[in-house]
Amino acid sequence: MIKVRKVSKTFDEIEAVKDTTLTIQDANVFGLLGTNGAGKSTLLRMMSGILQPDEGMITIDGDPVWDNPDSKAKFFYISDDQFYFGNGTPEDLGEFYSLFYKDFDIDRYKELLKTFNLDAGRKINTFSKGMKKQLSILVGIACKVPYILCDETFDGLDPVMRQGIKSLFAREIDERGLTPVIASHNLRELEDICDHIGLLHKGGVLLSKDLEDLKCNLTKVQCVLDPVYDEDLKKRMNLLHFERRGKLLTLTARGKAEEILARINEYDPVFCEALPLSLEEIFISETEVAGYDIRNLISEERR
Repeated sequence: MIKVRKVSKTFDEIEAVKDTTLTIQDANVFGLLGTNGAGKSTLLRMMSGILQPDEGMITIDGDPVWDNPDSKAKFFYISDDQFYFGNGTPEDLGEFYSLFYKDFDIDRYKELLKTFNLDAGRKINTFSKGMKKQLSILVGIACKVPYILCDETFDGLDPVMRQGIKSLFAREIDERGLTPVIASHNLRELEDICDHIGLLHKGGVLLSKDLEDLKCNLTKVQCVLDPVYDEDLKKRMNLLHFERRGKLLTLTARGKAEEILARINEYDPVFCEALPLSLEEIFISETEVAGYDIRNLISEERR
């Protein structure tokens, strides 16, 4: 388990991370969401022991990360811009990391290179950005560490490769309890893989919740209902969103689907059904209630 407790980090006058507290459970995929400049990379670097927090503490399995080789041996950090030796090959990279990670599985590494069609003898500086991302992830898997910290992991990967990496993570979680921490600005990249989501905003944690809990306790409904019942509905439900276009009403409310539908059916609607909520809609609803609008968090991927 990774625990981040009241951690802050400042660069000159820029407060990159501010009084941040998070708990990352084992064998779960934790999605760290936020725009560029929200503090994701700085937080990951502190988790990996590259940066020392100005305040607070980060622990892995109860032990501090900073200046602790035993803790650092438990994770593999993949930065947004990985460093590689100028004339190095994937084979060289495997030999290098096997010097530092005692459980490095060279046979598994070679198997993964073949699976992802990466030439073990080709110079890495001739690889594309996406191929380099894949290579970093495969090295991390072969290190057999309990935790992998990923900064914009899927950036530069085509849809097929993204799905392949997600499947690889799922297998490792199931077989040995791997815990990936994935930082991204893209909601849709995280939606089908994460168990828990943390939203960073201006260096602080705006929201940190289990994804299934979010989905189970929010219901989106579309119905055809006479507007005369609107005020009564608003009084009886914990509404997060309410939109009417003529007789067509779309609302999002806290509560289980069966409970919300039963309440609306008391008004004898012409039509009524529950609709699936996307991660984007969930976050917009939750953060609007908290007084924020996270549409700017998802605007970048739409450009």
